[in-house]
Amino acid sequence: MIAGMRELTVLGTASQVPTRARNHNGYFLRWDGHGLLFDPGDGIQRQMLHAGIAASDITRICVTHFHGDHCFGLPGVLSRLALDDVQHTVHCHYPASGKDSFERLRWTRDEFTQRVLREEPVDGPRTVLADDSSFRFEAVRLEHGVESHGYRLTEPDGRRMLPDRLAAAGISGPAIGELQRAGRIEAGGRTVELAEVSERRPGQVFAFVMDTKLCDGVHELAQGADLLVIESTFLDEDRRLAADYGHLTARQAAQVAADAGVRTLVLTHFSQRYTDPLLFEAEAREAFGGELVIAEDLVRVPVPARRIA
Repeated sequence: MIAGMRELTVLGTASQVPTRARNHNGYFLRWDGHGLLFDPGDGIQRQMLHAGIAASDITRICVTHFHGDHCFGLPGVLSRLALDDVQHTVHCHYPASGKDSFERLRWTRDEFTQRVLREEPVDGPRTVLADDSSFRFEAVRLEHGVESHGYRLTEPDGRRMLPDRLAAAGISGPAIGELQRAGRIEAGGRTVELAEVSERRPGQVFAFVMDTKLCDGVHELAQGADLLVIESTFLDEDRRLAADYGHLTARQAAQVAADAGVRTLVLTHFSQRYTDPLLFEAEAREAFGGELVIAEDLVRVPVPARRIA
């Protein structure tokens, strides 16, 4: 894992039925020293091989729901983790109501399961899965035909040091680190507060929304995201069909992103009924003016540079 890298690799972009150009779902987020694998569908191991992602890169596996195109790759991924003798803990998140499904898909030896896999099922409207100095990781309930949850990763706000103010205060070298740790330091005969020589550095936000109809959870997950990955199974001409099956259209997803102030929008999970991806782009552009990616298999999308406070 490359320290400091924050990048999404799209491993599959199909919905229920894969096509010649689109594998079943799969999304891998590199976030500093962490590797989060979302919704590993069938064929995910081969896609990981093409993308240069090793099983040992995975630190969390996040399943939104237990429809096959979002989880049938689990047995292979878990078996590969065992085969490669991964030593670090791998957190496994999935809807609590699908625990039996997860156990059927978990084809690994008991010793490995007990030593490496840490099952952390998701239950309720909002679940905090991790919260430390690295990031806050949460699951939020969505609305689909079965229990489904989206995921949101939020980096805490930090401070950006201002060289001109540091110089004016006479602070340099190791004293800068001391100031960052303590929040204040004695310099030039007075106490210098951290806020005097720095400014707020907004933390970055990643959000992942799969199979769902429009609901409060979609908006909650997307709010202020630097990078939003969201399903757009249908075009708006088929919005009634989308509602019937618990899915979003490209226009709906784009409007959510616009309302939420999303910076980079990644549309994915396309129905096989559509063969021209430009239709999704044209529809999304009617609502969203930011950076737009109509996902293709194996495309890489960097997390945008930090916002200026």
